[in-house]
Amino acid sequence: MAALVLPAGLLVSLLLLAPMLLLFRISLNLYSPTEMMVEATSAANYLRAVADPYYRQVLVTTLLVASGSTLLALLLGFPAAYWLARMQSRWKSFATVVVMFPLLVGNVVRAAGWLALLGNGGAINAALLGLGVIAAPLPLLYNTGAVVAGIVAVVLPYMILTLAAVIESIPRQAEEAAANLGARPMTVFRRVVLPLALPGVAAGSVLVFVLCMNTYASAVLLGGPQFKMMAPAVYDQFVRGNNWPFGAALAFILLGITLTLTVVGSAALGRRYRRGKLEEAA
Repeated sequence: MAALVLPAGLLVSLLLLAPMLLLFRISLNLYSPTEMMVEATSAANYLRAVADPYYRQVLVTTLLVASGSTLLALLLGFPAAYWLARMQSRWKSFATVVVMFPLLVGNVVRAAGWLALLGNGGAINAALLGLGVIAAPLPLLYNTGAVVAGIVAVVLPYMILTLAAVIESIPRQAEEAAANLGARPMTVFRRVVLPLALPGVAAGSVLVFVLCMNTYASAVLLGGPQFKMMAPAVYDQFVRGNNWPFGAALAFILLGITLTLTVVGSAALGRRYRRGKLEEAA
């Protein structure tokens, strides 16, 4: 068994762990306008990122947008996942492909589509102006709402497919039994479907939250130059500021917070699921 795992382990170490270790080493160096990077072993970049109010606000914005986008994706994705999982038509494979189809389109292309839809001369404003509903174009772009909409459009297929895989494993008889005993549809959902689907909720939420925390194209193209999240801030330090040590420190702060929150969230949902299983057994 170890021999089977070894090639994959070596590949992950080579392509993922080695660059991360190198990036961490860079984050301990110091920036110099003349030499670009001075070799050192200092936590100054991390202290600067924590002490600077601007980057604290960028981090708070990233957390709020990622949390809101994850929650919205869960609320929108659960009904679609349930419908897909319980579908018995011969069109189920086609519906699954339709759900997966947005994944074939790049994030930049999708963001460009939102620009065409939400811009001052876009389809929504043009329709509202043509109907006489508004007298001037609505500011639909370059705000938090546009960024959240763009992010949710990217991550929603991941949430739907993850939830559908788990819901499909829930026996229909459990729902039918609850309904036969007089439970209303919402009670069946709350007491039967949702507790059994918690592993899918946890897996989908973790995956989507990680993607939301690291979003770049939607934040830059739909949020505008004044809207800042951590991934664009990291890019700015590497490419525009040439401050690789500080950019690497920001990247590791983003990684650390994302990992911490996902582990805590997964553990909390896991405890809730295990407690529910014990209550059922009792």
